[in-house]
Amino acid sequence: MKFDNIIIGGGLSGLTCGIKLAEQGKKCAIVSSGQSAIHFFSGSFDLLGKIDGQDVKNPLEAIKILPDTHPYQRVGIENISRLVVEAPRLLDRAGLNFFGKADENHFVLTPMGIMKPTWLTIDDFTRFEQNDAFPWKKAVILNFSGFLDFHTLFVQDGLKKYNVDTQIKNFAMKEFEAIRRNPSEMRSTNIAKVFDSGDAFDEFAQKVNQLSEGFEVVLLPAVFGLFTKSVALNLKAKVNKPVVLLPAIPPSVPGIRSQILLRKRFEELGGTYFLGDIVEQGTFKNNRLVAVQTNNHGDIKLEAEQFVLASGSFYSKGIVATREKLYEPILGLDIDGDTDSEKWLDEKFFNDQPYMHYGVKTDSGFHALKNGKPIENLFAAGSVLGGANALKEGSGAGISLLTSLHVAEQILK
Repeated sequence: MKFDNIIIGGGLSGLTCGIKLAEQGKKCAIVSSGQSAIHFFSGSFDLLGKIDGQDVKNPLEAIKILPDTHPYQRVGIENISRLVVEAPRLLDRAGLNFFGKADENHFVLTPMGIMKPTWLTIDDFTRFEQNDAFPWKKAVILNFSGFLDFHTLFVQDGLKKYNVDTQIKNFAMKEFEAIRRNPSEMRSTNIAKVFDSGDAFDEFAQKVNQLSEGFEVVLLPAVFGLFTKSVALNLKAKVNKPVVLLPAIPPSVPGIRSQILLRKRFEELGGTYFLGDIVEQGTFKNNRLVAVQTNNHGDIKLEAEQFVLASGSFYSKGIVATREKLYEPILGLDIDGDTDSEKWLDEKFFNDQPYMHYGVKTDSGFHALKNGKPIENLFAAGSVLGGANALKEGSGAGISLLTSLHVAEQILK
């Protein structure tokens, strides 16, 4: 099978790149092994949240002081300034409505009850302009009886810092009895499916109104709208008080919805999405990658003019570390990381861990290197790149979105 572009990895980075290319008429395929980091989506996409442990107010300005090896610096400040405008527009065309500004972080309330700086927040969630106060002084935290993935006590403890008087209330509904009998079934996605069917929605909204009497605001786990955002919007319309949704333990309902909508957009543009398939090896010729072989396609090779590696970092096994070595498992690409395993970790757990900066080595044009040489038609994008500790910085989604758009532009030139 022949394509213009083949992307290895079907998460945020791979889908963003695929949509950008497909919008320009390219025949694209994405090979996705399955669950991606979008399923851990907290409701927001960070651009740059912290530097040296301090909150960043203006990410576009703060990016300028990052080291030259950082993916943002390699994309280029001028390109970043343009791509931060394009990214939310691409998401909007996929049916995902995000709000935020690249030159001014806003804040979102986390499941730990603390305010976190971020760039773009999906419209399910509430955005706050400051991190030293909570707009309401009397809040009720509601949870479904038997739902263990929403830690109400953490939220309550966090809100104490803002002098918020909170009360926790658990409630039961007959529509959830079947899944509540088995704790493994009482998960956010299964709760969301009940609401998507419409059977419990009106009764639930009524119950929320009853339980929130005497309070200024209602806090709920984000378990609404697995397949459509209208469920969360309708809930806010039917509840008499402001509703603040908080992420629960993954899988994330808004995250899965985002994955579904991005994939739908890609396929509507003519893209081919190979779900549950794994690239096992590539065929190289004259310093070019000419084809890849996958587990599901056996001897049938997938050929393309250009390839993009968006396989993720350690979490998704885009990079693998053993006791002996650090390596990229699909194509045997060079890794930008220390060969001495004793230097991978800092003994102080909460310090900036060296291994978090490791990734596939590329040239200035994001061509992946193999045996020290850049592969002419193979690009790397997203968290498979090195040079940043996305967890410490709060930059993971931004790196995925912006490097993918940048790589797509290099391919389209």
